[in-house]
Amino acid sequence: MAECATDGKDPRIAGIASAIRVIPDFPKPGIMFQDITTLLLDTKAFKDTVDLFVERYKGKCISVVAGIEARGFIFGPPIALAIGAKFVPMRKPKKLPGEVISEEYALEYGTDKIEMHVGAVQAGERALVIDDLIATGGTLCAAIRLLERVEVDVVECACVIELAELKETLASCPAMADFHLRENAH
Repeated sequence: MAECATDGKDPRIAGIASAIRVIPDFPKPGIMFQDITTLLLDTKAFKDTVDLFVERYKGKCISVVAGIEARGFIFGPPIALAIGAKFVPMRKPKKLPGEVISEEYALEYGTDKIEMHVGAVQAGERALVIDDLIATGGTLCAAIRLLERVEVDVVECACVIELAELKETLASCPAMADFHLRENAH
């Protein structure tokens, strides 16, 4: 593992944070969009991101990495391979063929669902839930509830970016223990 900086943070985090572009007023006024495409273009920062997650979760007996659509699909598979776990996609409705199980969650105006294949996970497995950003926390909490409904132990949720204003929302989510590499105070 890399040596830590004097402030207690891994020095790779600064490189990761600087590789994420912030675009004001996208997709609508008042939103500070966290663009990870620039992180993906920086091979060192992208590798450091995956490595930090792998270092945290290797040896924790995690058998499932559940990635939330769509950017959880970018970070989840390399982490799953590196820690010896399977990757399970958590998708929006009607995106998975075959029989699915779903969990509904609230949006600002209305509801949505997240789905996974029936039989993708087994009771007693240990899971890591991964996404790029905790936006509202709704999808992440729904993913946790869905996995817990089929008796999977959610070890932790991991995100590259956490929005500081969401700490209270996340604290109310069942089984929510989060690990993030960058906090955006926007």
